[in-house]
Amino acid sequence: MKIVVIGGTGLIGTKLCNNLRELGHEAIAAAPNTGVNTITGEGLKEALQGADVVVDVANSPSFEEKAVLEFFETSGRNLLAAEAAAGVKHHVALSVVGSDRKPGNAYFRAKLAQEKLIRDSGMPYSILRATQFFEFLNAIAHDGAKDQAIHISTAAFQPLAATDVAAALTKVTLAEAKNQVVEVAGPDRRPMVDFVKEYLKFYKESREVVADANAEYFGVAIDDGSLTPGENPMLGSIRFEQWLETSPPPPQR
Repeated sequence: MKIVVIGGTGLIGTKLCNNLRELGHEAIAAAPNTGVNTITGEGLKEALQGADVVVDVANSPSFEEKAVLEFFETSGRNLLAAEAAAGVKHHVALSVVGSDRKPGNAYFRAKLAQEKLIRDSGMPYSILRATQFFEFLNAIAHDGAKDQAIHISTAAFQPLAATDVAAALTKVTLAEAKNQVVEVAGPDRRPMVDFVKEYLKFYKESREVVADANAEYFGVAIDDGSLTPGENPMLGSIRFEQWLETSPPPPQR
């Protein structure tokens, strides 16, 4: 099959393209740096010509409230229209677990708007909602920094490795479109603070990590049901401790 991966040069897209090629499929990494831009439409018609499946893993360059919503709505409309014109048979999108539960988070609202565009388009689709990636733990720690300590929520958390996200996306991409949302999460569920504390300890971070039930997640209050999957999600196979042993050190801030 010819499969076009929008955002195919990013963290998840690169891994997904590699998976698909190893299985014998033609995977096209479509992104602005390869001449395909879903905001302007540049190169989109040409990239989708003859495509069987399109997978959208593109992310907004800005998480500012207005900008992130405009990105996902504009990109989504342009992409879905181009797919319909090209006769694409299956639209796959990567979203985030909890997008339908935390409207106070601008990013989650934007992803929910993207999902609505897909459902209303008439295009056969699959949406994979993933929990947060292990690769985001450094950003979560940075967001919780307060004075000389790092305050992190005690809410339940079930993150997973980007490699497992790509593996789940591979399965969804190669399956038939079922017009439904599925979830993928990590193999272990623990308080968010435990993951962050272990992560920073591994990299010898000297600041104290404070377990704070009132700590917000990027400006939004969360509880045990905010960022964890529902019943019977797909589960990643890479445990946090395994990932730590092979992960690159976080960038210096």
